[in-house]
Amino acid sequence: MRNVDADTERPRAQPQKERDRPWLMRTYAGHSTAEASNELYRRNLAKGQTGLSVAFDLPTQTGYDPDHILARGEVGRVGVPVSHLGDMRRLFQDIPLEQMNTSMTINATAMWLLALYQVVAEEQGADITKLQGTTQNDIVKEYLSRGTHVFPPGPSLRLTTDMIAYTVSHIPKWNPINICSYHLQEAGATPVQEIAYAMSTAIAVLDAVKAGGQVPEERMGDVVARISFFVNAGVRFVEEMCKMRAFGRIWDKVTRERYGIQDPKQRRFRYGVQVNSLGLTEAQPENNVQRIVLEMLAVTLSKDARARAVQLPAWNEALGLPRPWDQQWSLRIQQVLAHESDLLEYDDIFEGSKVIEAKVEALVEESLAEIERIQEMGGAMAAVESGYLKSQLVASHAERRARIESGQEKIVGVNIFETTEPNPLTADLDTAIQTVDPAVEEQVIAALQHWRDTRYQPPFNHPRPCKALERLKEAAKGTDNLMEATLECARAGVTTGEWAGALREVFGEFRAPTGVSSAPVAVTAAEGTALAEVRRKVELTAQDMNVGKLRFLVGKPGLDGHSNGAEQIAVRARDAGFEVVYQGIRLTPEQIVDAALAEDVHAVGLSILSGSHAQLVPDVLERLRVAGATDIPVIAGGIIPNGDAEQLKAAGVAAVFTPKDFDITGIIGRIVDEIRKANKLDPLEVPA
Repeated sequence: MRNVDADTERPRAQPQKERDRPWLMRTYAGHSTAEASNELYRRNLAKGQTGLSVAFDLPTQTGYDPDHILARGEVGRVGVPVSHLGDMRRLFQDIPLEQMNTSMTINATAMWLLALYQVVAEEQGADITKLQGTTQNDIVKEYLSRGTHVFPPGPSLRLTTDMIAYTVSHIPKWNPINICSYHLQEAGATPVQEIAYAMSTAIAVLDAVKAGGQVPEERMGDVVARISFFVNAGVRFVEEMCKMRAFGRIWDKVTRERYGIQDPKQRRFRYGVQVNSLGLTEAQPENNVQRIVLEMLAVTLSKDARARAVQLPAWNEALGLPRPWDQQWSLRIQQVLAHESDLLEYDDIFEGSKVIEAKVEALVEESLAEIERIQEMGGAMAAVESGYLKSQLVASHAERRARIESGQEKIVGVNIFETTEPNPLTADLDTAIQTVDPAVEEQVIAALQHWRDTRYQPPFNHPRPCKALERLKEAAKGTDNLMEATLECARAGVTTGEWAGALREVFGEFRAPTGVSSAPVAVTAAEGTALAEVRRKVELTAQDMNVGKLRFLVGKPGLDGHSNGAEQIAVRARDAGFEVVYQGIRLTPEQIVDAALAEDVHAVGLSILSGSHAQLVPDVLERLRVAGATDIPVIAGGIIPNGDAEQLKAAGVAAVFTPKDFDITGIIGRIVDEIRKANKLDPLEVPA
């Protein structure tokens, strides 16, 4: 007798004979010091985490030692500082790397960190051919959205292809690149843009590997098989799940038709995911838990498009650094789905759905068209250098922000259902997040100096690093694979800043296009709108001050490269009638103040999401005071806890804005008010 549903006479879905293995479960973690992070990793592994995901601090990601001027305030903030082999040893103390699957979120300095990881594994006695894991190593999205690039596109692509050639031969189970669309979505990418830009990056990388001649033609299948992706999943989980199915189909098509890969296993779309952080809210942050769950379902429900590894943010990441308990909560979300539900007992539950198939086909068609457009421009690297990709992302993000401000896109607790009971989770906000002791930076710098002074002595007896660095520079000037010279630097006790500094001498540095000047107007300034009223305030204030236009400098001090917020403020200020000075990311307080004085600006806005605001913002204030420019109000924005915000205001900051302040037009109006106040002008009776 058939197993059927009595009402419909349709066969009921049958469980699989064998339950699927769960995906790798990770927590993106690292902070303060190698020792503190090691303790956190071992604790998380004991709780059932099945892989490691290492967060490095911004100096490590951008190739600076902790005592560099740009590293000030950034050491150990958003990840762990790794300055040399000794730090890497301590980071993985008592963690057998041969048995681990380690993901390292590292890009510009990926080759360096992989070399350190390999040497530590060798010291542990590991067989490096058994090492498993991933280096993110996607430099294109750094130019577009995350800002930890160092070198120009050409040399950056060379570092990537050299790593791929090396790992295919020496660490065959390692994923040398994780094409990363995650940050594209964070920067405003639509699903079509996310697919198209990530695939265009993959094409650029594979074309470069093929043209480089280091990998024989017959081994290109091995290269393709080790290319992985790191994606984002937003709260529109049906669309996001369809996006993943579309990703898989396009990857299969590209690798089969463009590169002739015949083995279906080598063409499989392999991806890991962290679900959306852009959508996490500071207002009613408890709602982030259900957002995270829905976003996780997008990448786990469909067996044919299921992630190979998942890491979830914590509910309080819009407030600051999560505590171990918060990370445990996110890990338990995964474990409940994998081990308590019946999800892993079934084949693909969306197979045959007309709705899903139609959406997937639409995404495939639109994405392929955009990929073709980028290829006609000369590929992903050319589209980066021309500014096309960046301007498209800035425009998409501006459109999204406009939808939120108008209420067209609803966010619970932010622009709808805003009333709330007192939140016991955040009753004491100072204890609701993890804080990094400011003294950590001094400790890390002192430890670095000790390393430099003693690296040649027992017990390490490293050779002098000079020869290793010279060999690295010679290799960079020629065509040799840079991995061998980098390994020699690692074994010689070279520091992160020394390695990157040697390559900077040869390759130079790169400042990516900002995309601000070419971004279209996203919010109408028609009569009676909020933006029209703010434009009127800007014009009246300029008249009252006898200047042609108000000038506003938007600055990104330190190493925080997450420029989305700064770009949106700059674009809206431009549309409100300001003359905007925005020079991009990675500036010192001195450079920002010099620019403010040279451009004779009327206000300075500082955007920092990395936690370095406590050191860098007061530095800007003090430099303006010394220059006699106390009439220039300073506005701060970013992930800034309430206590820190009060301290900044006490130090002289005119206003502080955090993620809960989603009304950008209103923020621009407040900036005009602060300019009037600083210049002793009467308040305007024009609503903003």
